[in-house]
Amino acid sequence: MGILNVTPDSFSDGGQFSSTDKAITHALEMCTHGAHIIDIGGESTRPGADVVSEADELARILPVIEGLVSENLSAQISIDTRRPKVAKAAIKAGASIWNDVTALSFEANSISMAAELGCEIVLMHMKGTPKTMQENPVYDNVVDEVCTYLKRRLEAAMAGGVQAKNIILDPGIGFGKRLEDNLLLLAEVDDLNALGYRVLIGASRKNFISMIDKSPADARLGGSLASALWAANLGASIVRVHDVKETAQALKVWQAMRKQKNG
Repeated sequence: MGILNVTPDSFSDGGQFSSTDKAITHALEMCTHGAHIIDIGGESTRPGADVVSEADELARILPVIEGLVSENLSAQISIDTRRPKVAKAAIKAGASIWNDVTALSFEANSISMAAELGCEIVLMHMKGTPKTMQENPVYDNVVDEVCTYLKRRLEAAMAGGVQAKNIILDPGIGFGKRLEDNLLLLAEVDDLNALGYRVLIGASRKNFISMIDKSPADARLGGSLASALWAANLGASIVRVHDVKETAQALKVWQAMRKQKNG
């Protein structure tokens, strides 16, 4: 899954692809480099981010989705949004995945909208909101708490009409987590897999890498690749990344080595 932020304030690439033409070009490049999904976001969810209006979010994402559909994009399009109305407009325009950092809890009709749309749904764990999530997050057992939360959210989604086959789970690396929390969640990806649903891991360029080696956001490729390979090795179905070309190459080499070992 290649990340396409069409925002002015995302943590590592804010503003780079805020024009429609640049966003479309970058999405096509990511497809060429091996992306199977393009995840488009019109509202930053970085720590401390301010809320943007629904109108602004729609104005940012719809021209990009429509442009990619007109280009006959080879990859699926995912919409990274908390808002049901934005998700509905995006799916109508050509997206097929709703990536929701609030696990369908942002609005009262989030679950019913997801059921109506019938698209794939990413349910993510986040403690607090993007504005407040890094203000002293504390867990007794982060893996158990995240798994319990996601199990409750997927059960609520299915009770509201969302099909089990459409559910994807994301532990929310960097969303209301300390360094040790992020590392424990990555170390126990197989615990998430044990819930029986596809797992998405989004560790690309996240701040926990900087907490280990003090690297700026644009110098975290090594840590991002290590995280993606680790997650894939423990059974993650999707890795959400900024650096598609390098990640695709790393995964291909890892897969070749695993195939050789396993015969």
